[in-house]
Amino acid sequence: MKSKEVISELAQQMGWTTQEVTKMLSALGSVVGTKLMEGDTLTLPDFGQFEVRKKMERISVNPTNGKRYLVPPKLVPVFKPSTTIKNHLKEMEGDE
Repeated sequence: MKSKEVISELAQQMGWTTQEVTKMLSALGSVVGTKLMEGDTLTLPDFGQFEVRKKMERISVNPTNGKRYLVPPKLVPVFKPSTTIKNHLKEMEGDE
């Protein structure tokens, strides 16, 4: 599903215009990004949890020349789906 399809689906279900839904999603993205940059964990009920985790340094190998490189540690955003979403996916899996 493309973003335009998601926006129109949300607009239809909520009775909003597509511009209002676009603004709301933009604001949501901004809030999530800001909170993650501050190191906070953000939980959305029945949807999931956004958090930042530290990825440890590791050694990587360039497959073309075989050289080994040290990849420095970095912070990465992580999404953990709620049990509601997990259960919906399990139900869909059983229907197939």
